[in-house]
Amino acid sequence: MRAKSLVAVAVLSSLVLVACGSRAGSSGTTTGASQSASGGSNNTASDVGVTPTEIKIGSIAGLSSGFGPDTFSASLYGARAYFKALNAAGGVNGRTVNLAECDDKGTGNDNVKCAHKLVDDEKVFALAGVTAFDYAGAQYINSKGVPDIGGQPVSTQYDQYPHLYSIYGSYYPRTGDRPGFNGTLYAGTETYRWFKETLHSNVAGVVYYNVAPSQRYAKSIVDGLQREGFSVVQEEINLGAPNWDSAVLDLKRRGVQIVFDAMDDGGNAQLCNSIESQKMPLQAKVTPPQGWANNIGQVYSASPTCRNEIYSTSGTANYADTQIPAVAEFQKALEAAAPDRVAKENLWMLEGYASAQWLTDAIRSCGADVTRKCVEAYMNSGKEYDGHGLLVSSGRTFKALPQPPAEDRNCLNVARWQDAAAGGKGGWVTQVKDMNTTCYTVPNVGYPAG
Repeated sequence: MRAKSLVAVAVLSSLVLVACGSRAGSSGTTTGASQSASGGSNNTASDVGVTPTEIKIGSIAGLSSGFGPDTFSASLYGARAYFKALNAAGGVNGRTVNLAECDDKGTGNDNVKCAHKLVDDEKVFALAGVTAFDYAGAQYINSKGVPDIGGQPVSTQYDQYPHLYSIYGSYYPRTGDRPGFNGTLYAGTETYRWFKETLHSNVAGVVYYNVAPSQRYAKSIVDGLQREGFSVVQEEINLGAPNWDSAVLDLKRRGVQIVFDAMDDGGNAQLCNSIESQKMPLQAKVTPPQGWANNIGQVYSASPTCRNEIYSTSGTANYADTQIPAVAEFQKALEAAAPDRVAKENLWMLEGYASAQWLTDAIRSCGADVTRKCVEAYMNSGKEYDGHGLLVSSGRTFKALPQPPAEDRNCLNVARWQDAAAGGKGGWVTQVKDMNTTCYTVPNVGYPAG
């Protein structure tokens, strides 16, 4: 069970820099959108936002964020695609889903406004597909008992409030007080274990900026690598006057084989450009899950060698792996709902789809009388949830533990970017046989919530 991956820390570090300058429910065997409802004649207006024929769901995204229109909107597009396919298949228990959206512009003030708009004005039953850079409205949403299912934990509120359920699951107390365990969050070291055992590497580099968010995330990477026996070379980059070649030459001189980072896309592009120009031997350039996206070719356009050594890891299926039936359904739903987004796909889009599916499965469990209490009973049941094949099948629950475990059994998926060969498609290629059997018992490493 993974309390929390380092996704949120990675996002915060990289995006704050731009501004400056594992899980409940039964798994099932078919995807929720294809399960059209039967009956529905006994449906009642059983709770806020629920009528005999409709359920109103809310979503918050930064569609006009200062970080760009795509940075905090992917989960919303995934949720839209799921609900559109669900409604086309007859809805859930005879009810269609009405999705009310709010653009928080990527700011805390506007996020609070969205929280009030969706709860007070739109009177939504629950939330899904939420990605908020500054989830300042979370306390209000929680105070009103509105379930937020499967959101992206960009900031720490999903590790703090009991009515918020992140896409990764949680074993934190979530009492509304400090996030995690008294302000400390935990992540396993399975990513570093995989690289050590698969690529037989033992020297890693961590590159980061000389600002606090980047430094904090870099420290968490360094701590995890060292727990797995890596010799770690740290390179701090002056954000105001970066000297990429100096850092890369030092990495090269000291025999670094794998490079991790705590930087934004622009910094990573410059880093790869320098790796390319300095002809540094490289086994892997590792990007966090939010970098698992179709824009790799554009971001790293000037560094093809480095580009083809980019890896990413997650507890989610590869959105390009349509041999998985649930992924194939996601691709079909996205193509039907928003064909213009296919070229902009990323892992968060698939996880937004899984978020909407998770909420729907919880609603489906309630039968005719859909209530928030019933939905949260489903989420808190302690049963593991695999998103019908979209998510790792073990440990994704919301069963709070009294203290963090010293170690955990975590599974992961790994993909590598590969340019299209002659006549080939290219893109993200899965590197493990099965994400549900690529599992490790690893130590949990603590890091501060903020």
